[in-house]
Amino acid sequence: MKLHLKSKIRIIDDFPKKGISYKDITPLLSDNESFQATTDELQKYYANKGITKICGIESRGFIIGSSLAYKLNAGFVPIRKQGKLPYSTTSVAYKLEYGTDVIEIHNDAIHNGDIVLLHDDLLATGGTINAAIELISKFNPQKIYISFIVELSHLNGRSRITNNKTYNIHSLIKFDS
Repeated sequence: MKLHLKSKIRIIDDFPKKGISYKDITPLLSDNESFQATTDELQKYYANKGITKICGIESRGFIIGSSLAYKLNAGFVPIRKQGKLPYSTTSVAYKLEYGTDVIEIHNDAIHNGDIVLLHDDLLATGGTINAAIELISKFNPQKIYISFIVELSHLNGRSRITNNKTYNIHSLIKFDS
């Protein structure tokens, strides 16, 4: 199944800038069988973990994250860029290659004792996921699991996931280059 899903990832060289090999998940999402298989594979992996909330990172993390929340009978929580959420928020700033960014979550979204699955479409260098872990950790969840559709293992993002804890990290598809 994973080979079939990997074949649905479109590779676009030199996007968004020269030297980058962009992994585009939109063909996987637009194919009903691949979309369902992706959600089903992740649901099987997390089925017995007691997950109460799925946090999806803007924006592609919303797509599978919300489907997964439905399948796991969990709530869905969006993690968005600064200024996009209408209620009171908690935020974290983090470094990008050239500058900084800020992500936010509603203050009432995660509760002490929640078991959270943090989902994003792709793991590259780990900067965004580390910021999301820091953000969610402020709410003292019982446990945080982490999932991705795609992992670019040659960029070593998995080894950069920090916060002095060991996380259960699951990626469906890995690219080595």
